[in-house]
Amino acid sequence: LKPFRHKAEPDQQKQAHSRSAKTAAENMSAFLVPTSKPGLRSLHKAFDASPPTQRYPVPPQAEAPSKITSTDHLLIGLTAGVTMGMSARTVRLRRQVGEQVMLVQTPPQTYQTLAEKGEYFSKMSALKTLHSATMGGCYVGMSGLLSLVIAGNLSPGNLTAQVIIFAALFPINLLLVLQSGGQLFTGNTASMSMAYFEKKVTIRCALRNWLIAYTGNIIGCCSLAFVASYLGLFNGGAQDMAIRVALKKCSATFGQALVKGMMCNWLVCMAVWLSTSAQDLTSKMVGIWFPISMFIMIGFEHSVANLFMLPAGLLAGAPLSVSDVILKNLIPVTIGNAISGVVIIGAGFSFAFGRLGAGSAGSFRGIAQKVTGK
Repeated sequence: LKPFRHKAEPDQQKQAHSRSAKTAAENMSAFLVPTSKPGLRSLHKAFDASPPTQRYPVPPQAEAPSKITSTDHLLIGLTAGVTMGMSARTVRLRRQVGEQVMLVQTPPQTYQTLAEKGEYFSKMSALKTLHSATMGGCYVGMSGLLSLVIAGNLSPGNLTAQVIIFAALFPINLLLVLQSGGQLFTGNTASMSMAYFEKKVTIRCALRNWLIAYTGNIIGCCSLAFVASYLGLFNGGAQDMAIRVALKKCSATFGQALVKGMMCNWLVCMAVWLSTSAQDLTSKMVGIWFPISMFIMIGFEHSVANLFMLPAGLLAGAPLSVSDVILKNLIPVTIGNAISGVVIIGAGFSFAFGRLGAGSAGSFRGIAQKVTGK
């Protein structure tokens, strides 16, 4: 006999399938979001697995992602190429057989290099000194003009953004000056004083160099200001920024401007120091960039930069006179720059690495002996 097997009726099978489907739907309801019309015929329409747009809006940036343009590809490629090229150059230098490669000079070596640079400047003729200082002033003016045009027109009304952009662009001038043999009065206050403390130049040679360099810086900076005015570049945001900067620079007291000049040239001379210490162009650029950007964002005063910024403000329409510019800014700032370059940088580094701190002069006992004469 065959075993008896109960066969369910077709209606019973349908009811069993219905119950199982209902149970599955109840289990899925914890994970699915119900629609506004749950009473639909089919089960897959009773529950919508996609979230409603009203409750979960899609961010605009996700809907329309920005595309990388050909310009972006070009900039990325150039950046990568420069980085890889400099890295490969460094590797080649380090692999040279029988030659020791020094990418950065030690502080004593940097000091001696700057003292020798001051000696070299003292031996230049007056005409060559004037020429190199005029070129240095032109480079400062070009960088100042670039910073005004870009920062003033790129974000008008946003003072913070303007200062940051200005500080990022302006350091180009010192790279151009130092790598082309130009001279600035502010940097020469340090190099010439180092040469003087090392008995390489006389005080007369140092003063002569400072006077000629300052004159050349005036010629170069003022020439760029007049060129920019003739070309009509002082308009729009650049004009507003030039006027605002000139008014701010002439609003400080004599003492405040002098101290701002001291603090500024401290950082500028450190930029020259770092650039001299570095032995490749990329490192020199990095060493220049941060100290110069620092003094701009803080708000310190640089006499040579002001030789462009203040005439630019006057030509742009600032309610100032030439005497205001000279008495309220240029004189105190120039004195402050000179004090910082001679005392803080020149004498300070000579005490650390040169003659001023040599032997017993670098100790408290030696200083006491010199003071008391014992």
